[in-house]
Amino acid sequence: MKSTGIVRKVDELGRIVLPIELRRNLDIMERDALEIYVDGESIVLCKHESACIFCGDTKNVVGYRGKNVCQNCIRDLKKQ
Repeated sequence: MKSTGIVRKVDELGRIVLPIELRRNLDIMERDALEIYVDGESIVLCKHESACIFCGDTKNVVGYRGKNVCQNCIRDLKKQ
């Protein structure tokens, strides 16, 4: 894991603010869902993407190498 050098305090409601530079670099927009993982003593945040990376469809989506792809796009890719 790489340190960003950024330190933030947790507020009274348990919230932290992700700096704009980080959100821009990681393409995190307002209202995006983040998945929360625990790795030993570390908390890991990942942008949750449940839609197909090609067409945006949310039906029949399967994970492939860390990306979500729908069955229709898989079929189209096999044709090429």
